[in-house]
This record gives sequence, structure tokens and C-alpha cells, in this order.
Amino acid sequence: MAALAALPRPAVDGVSWIVPPRWIVKLRPLGHVAPALYDPLVDAVTDELDGAPPARVTVGTTLRRYGNQCLVAPVGGLDELSEAIFSATAPIVPVTHPQPFFAEIMLAGGRIPPHLAGAELRTEWMAGCVQLIADRSSPHAVTLADVATITLNG
Repeated sequence: MAALAALPRPAVDGVSWIVPPRWIVKLRPLGHVAPALYDPLVDAVTDELDGAPPARVTVGTTLRRYGNQCLVAPVGGLDELSEAIFSATAPIVPVTHPQPFFAEIMLAGGRIPPHLAGAELRTEWMAGCVQLIADRSSPHAVTLADVATITLNG
């Protein structure tokens, strides 16, 4: 958190900086999921990750910009967890956009000028759990709800 918080966040017209509670590393974006599927998803991921060890997560080295609309920090070390979660959850929530998935943390949205990309950032930590989070945000408020936390203890 400290490394991300230390990044400069200049005021730039059309750029909205993401607040720390929204700094999420997605391992499998599910889109809108009916609450009735929460328990089956939690059970599937819990079973799949049973015995999985904590993961060394790395962030960096340079910020990237996508389509001039997002500024992200690339995240490494989570490929195996992400693949396991995709595999466990695909029978419940089909993968609609088969493609390589890259873990990252979104830092800003809007009209991202080129000079914001390329900033250096390096940090790492041990991830001891994964969470299933429901995003119930609206244009007026960020609302993230913790559905479940699955501990990595292999």
C-alpha cells in the first residue's frame, strides 16, 4: 500500500485517481453474478485452493496505459492462482472472453495522457488469502462487499 500511495498523483483534467479501497488485484473477473451463485463459487474456489501456499506477489516495473482510458500497475506471481480460480469457477460462471488474463492494479481512469505511463514502481508482498468481492458500485458511490476470504496455507 505504501509504495502505491507514494506514487505521484498530479491533478490532470479528465483523470480520476482510484482510491486505495479500490486497489484490487483481480484473479478472475466474473462480471455481475447473482447472489445465489456466491456459495457455489466460494465452495469451488475453496476446494481448488485447498493446500495452496501463499503467493509472492510483485508489482512493477512500469505503469501502463490502455486505450488512453486506464492507468495500471502490472502484477506478477499470481498466474497459478488465477489459472486455478478460472478452472474452478468456469463451470459456474462461464468465461465469456477467452484471452490471456493479466493481473494488474488499476490506478486511474479517464483520459490518461501518455506522460503518466512509464513511472517506475517496484514492490512485493506475500498474499496469504484470496477474496471473493462483489462490486455493487454505482456512479455515485464505491461499494465493495466481501463475500468470502479463502486462506492460502499450503
